[in-house]
Amino acid sequence: MPSLNCEQVGNVRQNMFLAYKTLGVVFGGLVTSPLYVYPSMNLSSPTEADYLGIYSIMFWTLTLIGVVKYVGIALNADDHGEGGTFAMYSLLCRHADIGILPSKRVYSEEEPLLHDQSTKARRPSKLGKFFERSITARRVLLFMAILGMCMLIGDGILTPAISVLSAIDGLRGPFPSVSRPVVEALSAAILIGLFLLQKYGTSKVSFLFSPIMAAWIFTTPIIGIYSIVHYYPGIFKAISPHYIVLFFLRNKKQGWQLLGGTVLCITGAEAMFADLGHFSKKAIQIAFLSSIYPSLVLTYAGQTAYLINNVNHFGDGFYKFVPPPVYWPMFVIATLAAIVASQSLISATFSVIKQSVVLDYFPRVKVVHTSQQKEGEVYSPEVNYILMVLCIGVILGFGGGKEIGNAFGVVVIMVMLITTIMLTLVMVIIWRTPLYLVGMYAVPFVIIEGSYISAVFTKILEGGWLPFAVSMILALIMFVWYYGRQRKTEYEMVNKVTLERLGELLTTPEVQRVPGLCFFYSNIQDGLTPILGHYIKNMSSLHTVTIFVTLRYLLVSKVDERERILVKRLGLDGVYQCTIQYGYADNLSLKGGEDLVAQVTRCLQRHIETSTDRQSPVSTEEEVANLKAARLAGVIHVRGKMRFYVGDDAGCFDKVMLLLYEFLHGICRSALPALGMPLQQRVEIGMLYKV
Repeated sequence: MPSLNCEQVGNVRQNMFLAYKTLGVVFGGLVTSPLYVYPSMNLSSPTEADYLGIYSIMFWTLTLIGVVKYVGIALNADDHGEGGTFAMYSLLCRHADIGILPSKRVYSEEEPLLHDQSTKARRPSKLGKFFERSITARRVLLFMAILGMCMLIGDGILTPAISVLSAIDGLRGPFPSVSRPVVEALSAAILIGLFLLQKYGTSKVSFLFSPIMAAWIFTTPIIGIYSIVHYYPGIFKAISPHYIVLFFLRNKKQGWQLLGGTVLCITGAEAMFADLGHFSKKAIQIAFLSSIYPSLVLTYAGQTAYLINNVNHFGDGFYKFVPPPVYWPMFVIATLAAIVASQSLISATFSVIKQSVVLDYFPRVKVVHTSQQKEGEVYSPEVNYILMVLCIGVILGFGGGKEIGNAFGVVVIMVMLITTIMLTLVMVIIWRTPLYLVGMYAVPFVIIEGSYISAVFTKILEGGWLPFAVSMILALIMFVWYYGRQRKTEYEMVNKVTLERLGELLTTPEVQRVPGLCFFYSNIQDGLTPILGHYIKNMSSLHTVTIFVTLRYLLVSKVDERERILVKRLGLDGVYQCTIQYGYADNLSLKGGEDLVAQVTRCLQRHIETSTDRQSPVSTEEEVANLKAARLAGVIHVRGKMRFYVGDDAGCFDKVMLLLYEFLHGICRSALPALGMPLQQRVEIGMLYKV
């Protein structure tokens, strides 16, 4: 019994420490929202009643969406500890046959990764069967998951711009002579410096993130309490929802349009779910309920209390309510908090891109792991510099906080509505929640978030077009890449080389077996890639030990180490098949090329020594000796590079999509460097496929 108590104390301490760490990673965007919520609102001669109504809207938005939806429900819809829209999509695909890409639809009754799922859990519900039958419904579901990822990337562009710009804008209070262009230039300089530092990783400075955000989280509510006592002690009467009703009855259309500004109070709440893989559910819940939620409620109450007595100061709603004696300390804390919030979203964007590349939904870009201890800490040079250009473009192009706020509102609420819809599907298909309980969740949140969306859509021409443009471009890139990869897979399956055909090729006098170990990479598992026949005919040789390697991307977060590498004999002398399995949160590099070779050969040697199914004409000892000799003779990695030749007789859709795919394929990185193969060991074999 005492040991159990010690264990419980240890778990509490661990959760409290993790909760403290989440302040600097998960909640940066959410807790810095007071910097720009009121300045982003297009208020016109507001009254005390208007401010009470606005505060009531913000209070209930934080309570319902933040506490009820995310903390109470969404955090339970994790996929082996990973969160976010794509994690829910993978969860749905695993419990019903609703995936799109053939390479992803790999789960069966005997799938090892699903051995812990009961037969009942695998049996689809009526809604699951509908998705299985309807290719249109499956495509819409995939599009929603992709759109959720694209919107998060849009968040990575807008959060640094609006948070840093709003923080630096505090200079204009004490120094009215500081012009808007100067504030924009300073903000741009800070962000350029932040992006240039990304390649060094955040390990060396991340220990500062939580103290900075803790200082922000605990100082702003203190100022809020001071403002409440000093300006309007009765502010908490606005918690009553009837102030919301009175606000809309009084302001009608203008009140509805102001929802586009109030929605910014919940910016960053999606990060609670998206960053679930880096922290525990309990830690995020503790942090939000014990510090984030009370801090935001008190800070917004203090801002509103100040504005009720200074109704026209909403354009600088944060710095105006800060008492003069603590103005400069708060300016420093606000600027540092804005930088930390920006870093959180930049890191999240890198993580999303990495997951998309691993799952083959996005062209290959360079992904560098900047920390030996933290597997999730990654950096992509191409993505980093594109983000930097777009962030600086947003600051210099929009300038004003209202325009950026309009764009930000679209991103925030679209991601939340997508989460609501997918969470509803999880409830019905996986959790088998009674329909009346599903309705009690889905109907109110669809109404709330639908109302917000209808309001932010009126801001499309006033800055809201930006995230749509970015998301559509990203979605187009993803869809073009997906279409091209699908066409290649179809061609390879139709023209694959069978084991019988490979045996015939190897028995011809022209083909020689040369010393060495060859890793031949293929996209298909049922058969061998057509490029193999092309290679043997032109090279007239095959290495004495040839391992056909397939990278198998599974819709799970991480694959167990014991199931990472699967090997088997193919029935021909010195010819084997190897399947390397990855989840979307796994490290694709396998710690370098030499380590990959060592791991595969070790697994193959173990398979040869323990296998009871003897398919080799030589003894076990001789087969192991041949493997070791081949490795000593030299290792080579062969990858096919199949290109489309789009003929004049191809359809218009194919011409456009495949030409775009060829352009993307031409500028993206090879898969072999991503696996860390030494340059001198790599060989690429080209082959044209006429469409």
